[in-house]
Amino acid sequence: MSDWTAFGRVDEDGTVYVKTSAGERAVGSWQAGTPEEGLAHFARRFADLVTEVDLIEARLASGAADAGHSLTSLRRLRGSLDEAHVVGDIDGLGARLDKLMSVAEEKANEARAARDAARVQALADKTALVEEAEKIAAESTQWKSSGDRMRQILDEWKLIKGVDKKSDGELWKRYAAARDSFTRRRGAHFASLDAQRKQATGQKEQLVEEAESLAASTDWAATANRLKELMAEWKAAPRASKEVEQRLWERFRAAQDAFFTHRSEVFSARDNEQRAALERRQELLAQAEAIDVDADPRAAQAQLREIQGLWHDTGRVPRDAAAGLDRRLRAVDDKVRNAMESAWRRTTPESSPLLAQMREQVAEAEARLARAQAAGDAKRIREAQAALDQKRQFLKLAEHSG
Repeated sequence: MSDWTAFGRVDEDGTVYVKTSAGERAVGSWQAGTPEEGLAHFARRFADLVTEVDLIEARLASGAADAGHSLTSLRRLRGSLDEAHVVGDIDGLGARLDKLMSVAEEKANEARAARDAARVQALADKTALVEEAEKIAAESTQWKSSGDRMRQILDEWKLIKGVDKKSDGELWKRYAAARDSFTRRRGAHFASLDAQRKQATGQKEQLVEEAESLAASTDWAATANRLKELMAEWKAAPRASKEVEQRLWERFRAAQDAFFTHRSEVFSARDNEQRAALERRQELLAQAEAIDVDADPRAAQAQLREIQGLWHDTGRVPRDAAAGLDRRLRAVDDKVRNAMESAWRRTTPESSPLLAQMREQVAEAEARLARAQAAGDAKRIREAQAALDQKRQFLKLAEHSG
């Protein structure tokens, strides 16, 4: 630009011209100094235009500028260049602006396409969020995680920009409807659950109260069966709230434990007593089976009577052992009776002391029956009555023979 005359001139009346490929064009008038100063003044104006173009080109190349805005500025500069009051390489700057406008237009088109793609993607993203919310509202029963996800969808929604106002409004209505539907369905679920828990609480309180009423029962078999039934009913009943369920379960379990612990203690004590009675009967049976019946039937009978009296005083023995022990004792009794009958047949009733002894036995049997009746022991009464009937029969036979 040092040779300003290459792009302009000042004529004798002070008119300033710029030289272009289309010819000269008047750009102003200069009266304040020499022609060189006039050209320099208009050349500085041209330099300002070049500086503005340089800045636009630099920002366009760096991507810092909006391509559309840059294109608008370039078109403005290009449109005003043919009438600009400047002196400089108008043709060169025009060609440069044309090239830059082409670049800016391409970038603007790319940016527009990117924005369009972003809008499409944003619309797709929001649509996907809405569809997910609608699916949750219609199907999900994972109330906590689904509620959290509904809130996350709203947060993600706010971050998505670029959807046109109409589409955004329609999608928002769908999301809001889905959120409201989920909230209502969740509320109905928990209301129903609360009602079920109240019903469960009532049912289980009744089970607990019945179990507690049975805790002190001594009707062992019936109570144990009923407690098992109560446990089955407990498992079949719906659950109460966590805190109530735990509290009621502790009471229910404590009542069961109290009954079964008491039953175990009673059974254990009874088993100990029956074991002691068994050992005592085994000792008495050994003594009975060791009696020498043949040597002295009368003495053998006396020993057996004493053993039989002690036998009934031992108490209850285990059921599976009682029958065998009684059978063995009856065998000894039969053996003694047979020996006594044989001895009786060898003597006359008048001279035999056996008849008197049998009368004594009847009297003793009557006394034993009276004691059993006084004790109220049904088994002992039956056994004493049978023994008395048998001894009376023997006595009658003996007296009749005499």
